[in-house]
Order: sequence, then structure tokens, then C-alpha cells
Amino acid sequence: NGTKLSDALELAIEEQLEKPMTTVSATELGKAFRVVDAVEQYQQFCASVLLQSPQLSGLKLVVDCANGATYHIAPDLLTRLGATVIPIFVKPDGLNINEGCGATYPRALQAKVLAEKADLGIAFDGDGDRVVMVDHTGALVDGDELLFILATQYQAQGRLKEGVVGTLMSNIGLEMACQAANIPFYRSKVGDRHVLTMMQNKSINLGGESSGHLICADVSTTGDGLIAALRILEIMKMKDQSLHTLKQGMKKYPQALINVPLLNMVEWDTCDQIQTAVQSAELSLRGQGRVLLRSSGTEPLVRVMVEGQDPVLVDRIAQDLASVVKTFLGSAGANTPLNTTLDLPSTAH
Repeated sequence: NGTKLSDALELAIEEQLEKPMTTVSATELGKAFRVVDAVEQYQQFCASVLLQSPQLSGLKLVVDCANGATYHIAPDLLTRLGATVIPIFVKPDGLNINEGCGATYPRALQAKVLAEKADLGIAFDGDGDRVVMVDHTGALVDGDELLFILATQYQAQGRLKEGVVGTLMSNIGLEMACQAANIPFYRSKVGDRHVLTMMQNKSINLGGESSGHLICADVSTTGDGLIAALRILEIMKMKDQSLHTLKQGMKKYPQALINVPLLNMVEWDTCDQIQTAVQSAELSLRGQGRVLLRSSGTEPLVRVMVEGQDPVLVDRIAQDLASVVKTFLGSAGANTPLNTTLDLPSTAH
């Protein structure tokens, strides 16, 4: 039905993989059929999601396709819709997908937008389900900011159903901006599959992650970077505003993220000392920030995340809290300095 596999179905598949493999004769196998005009069908579908079918003439776009799935489809469609397109990273060789490019590494795009004096840049990831953008000043516009732009437009057009879904990692600035706009905001577990599940449970038609997974459930059953990008471009044309102007309704808060390695997978939330440290950290933020500890689902790590208005305070609290986690959970590499990722609002880059 076009949605993510359920947890139960994934587990059932994994159980089958553990069993001895059986084979059948070639005569019992099915046949593969090529859909010759698949690209054209998909492009027509993407174009059809534009409510007013605006031409994108007058827009100069740099499009980073991460040497992946959108390498031909996205630049071609955007050009056919009237934009002036400067494509980069559109030569996949089977090995260079996402390599120093795309939504996961947008620095090259930021530099190219400035060099070309473009109106904006668009970066997809390798499989095309994520998108982030760069405004004309070279500032990164992430999934949280794009989601807010979409949400306010949906609201203005009377198309927003029941609110918006983000994740535990969504910037607190998105939550506060939604509250100010009277848009209910919900947080799911990290992962676009969890976002979609909550959207379905609450009959919500818009959700996403800061990484750029954006789900417009009124037109698609899953995240689609090209569809999300077209929706943003449509809003820019309808309002005759730059991406830089559109994002001003949301103030991103500085965010520090530290991965604390552990000797093994342990339950941090049963440690009294860590709970006390978290409560102390929250008091230090005086209600103007957020603290989140989250276990990695794939490796022995605790992710310590702190958000707040003051980047210096945010970084200090994150470092202190991560040190407490290291002390009481016996982390690996106890003598190794902690590495902090500090994400500042785009105006500060």
C-alpha cells in the first residue's frame, strides 16, 4: 500500500531469513516487466501536486542530487517547470552516492549558491526521500524550518488536519513556532516510519524530521524530497517571497548533541544520578530549552541533546550531563574527550 513495513512484518521477514534457504526451478519463478515510461509518469505525478501549477520561471536554483536517485529526474522536471537549474553531483558511478554531497553534506551546495548568486539551493539525499535547502544568503534551511513553512501554508489554505508531527529530535523552535501559530505539535520517536505511524493514528497530513524527511500525506504515502521541494517552491511563487523571508516565522534554538559510547547496552533511565543531573540541567534552562537523553537503537550509545537560547550555556550543560553519563554508566574510552555537535541557528553560521 505504499507505506513503510510494520515492525511486526519486519520481524516476520527476519525470522524467515534465519531459516535454511530453499530454491525452486526457474520455471516456477515469475517474470520481470519494465515500465518504459516510469520516469515520465513519476514526473507528471510530482508536477500534479502543485495546486496552482505555477511556472517556476524567474527562479535560479542550484540542485544537488547526491549522485543518487534524483540525478536526472529532479533537474529535468524543475527545468521543464521553467526554473533555471544548475545541477551538481549528478554523475552516479555506483560508489559516489552521498559522498561529500547531498542533504547529509550540504556545504558544497551552500558555496555553489553563493558563487552562482542563486535564489536558493536544493539538496536531496541518495534515495531522494530527504530534502534540505539553502537560502540565497548561503544559510542552511533544514527539515524543521521547511516543515514549519509547509504547516503555516497548509493552515492558511485550510488544508492542515489536526496539527503537525515532528520527532523527539525536532528543534524546540519548531514546537514554539507551531504553538504561536495555534498549530498542534506532536513528537514521535525518531524515524520517518514513526512519524508516519503517529500521523495515521491522529489523522494528521503533515509531518517530518529535521534531517529532511518530510511527509505530505495529502499527496504521498511516504517521504518524497522532490514533492516537498516543489511544495516549498510553490509557496515562494504564490507569496512572491524568498526562502530566507519565509523561514523567519521560526526561530531555531542552538542545539548541542553528544554521543556517549558505552561498554554495553544499558538502561540509563534507571540511574538516579543521571536523573538528578537531567533535572538540574532543566532547571538551568529556566523553561527556555529542552534536555533529551536517548539510547541508540543500533549501537551502545547514549545521545545527550540540549537546546536553549544561549549556545554557551547549552554546550556547557550538554558537556556536564554527558560527563555524568560517562561516570555512572562506565562508558567506553573513558579518557577520550567528548565530541560535541553544536547546531546554531542558520543566522549564526
